[in-house]
Amino acid sequence: MSGGGARRVLEAWRLGVVKYGEALKLQERLVADRRAGRVPDLVLSLQHPPTYTFGKRRTDHNLLVPESSLGRLGAELHRTERCGDVTFRGPRQAVLYPILSLRDIGLGARRYVEGLEAAMVEVASLYGVEARPGGRCTGVWVGDRKIGAIGVRISSGFTSHGLAFNIDPDLGYFKHIVPCGIANKDVTSLRQEAKVELPPDEVIHHQLVQSLAKTFRFSDVKVKDDSECTEMVYSAAAQR
Repeated sequence: MSGGGARRVLEAWRLGVVKYGEALKLQERLVADRRAGRVPDLVLSLQHPPTYTFGKRRTDHNLLVPESSLGRLGAELHRTERCGDVTFRGPRQAVLYPILSLRDIGLGARRYVEGLEAAMVEVASLYGVEARPGGRCTGVWVGDRKIGAIGVRISSGFTSHGLAFNIDPDLGYFKHIVPCGIANKDVTSLRQEAKVELPPDEVIHHQLVQSLAKTFRFSDVKVKDDSECTEMVYSAAAQR
């Protein structure tokens, strides 16, 4: 989705399960580092414990249970500065948080979001699932069922937050919210829709990263696992 030029490598940080608040602090630090040129374009690939998040519109009415009851559900609540409405993040979702310079990859905000959607559509197709972008309703859909959500933040041309692709999460968590503020729409998963047996989740995470890199015309992907990123993750989590 951008022109040719010098060879560009996307770093992919495979972090496993990360608490939402820790991932938020890590993104904030990495955006500052990317802006200063201390890190290259990269993407965080991870999962979260059960977490509900609000975007900057603060549409609390789309949380359908009292905030005080979330602990009994085993879930946390976080308010963020990303775009979008209330959503759920949890186990068996593939979550990608790209930390990119849109200027360097030659994209505006709309084309960037379309690229995130295209990556999820491509991965769904690998398993016989015909998904599509939502148009006015952002994210990726199978019929009228949402399989992938998008909520991004772009600050001075640098990205954070990103996408969540439902591999096989507990869909019961979505019953407690109006997902992304869109009423009367169901949420689905790759497990429910796929025509073939699914591989381990790590394989699907990798496929999403590779599709994202291809969509944004990166030449290659350099993978770092959590042992290589531990110092940065813990340092960011310690920030107050």
